[in-house]
Amino acid sequence: MTKILGIDYGLKKIGLALTDGYLAEPFKVIKVNKDIKEVTYKIVTICEKEKIEEIVIGLPESGLVERIKGFGSDLGKLTGLPINFQDENLTTQDAIVKMIEAGKRRKFRKEKEDQIAAAIILQDWLDKKNV
Repeated sequence: MTKILGIDYGLKKIGLALTDGYLAEPFKVIKVNKDIKEVTYKIVTICEKEKIEEIVIGLPESGLVERIKGFGSDLGKLTGLPINFQDENLTTQDAIVKMIEAGKRRKFRKEKEDQIAAAIILQDWLDKKNV
């Protein structure tokens, strides 16, 4: 199976999820500082360590689209991996709702929402690809 990294790009935090099959799983959150290149290199290192073969990045309908596409382009050049974009409308809100339904506390939700959103993005992409 292909090992795929899902990314929920944000200005303060970037959520990551992984899959090596049909089910996306939350992986981790990277805090964004002023230097996005540092964050990009952290993701490149994760791709190497986890033996990632493909990347899926959430793309919102508005706001950060061009910035995210540029980030994806840079990441593709640095890793040599295929970059795919997936509609991510309301994924963070979906993640929060799922955690509330699961009875998770606010602190837990704040820490995990971005990686869970990344898992939702990646799972949506997998589901569309495998239909």
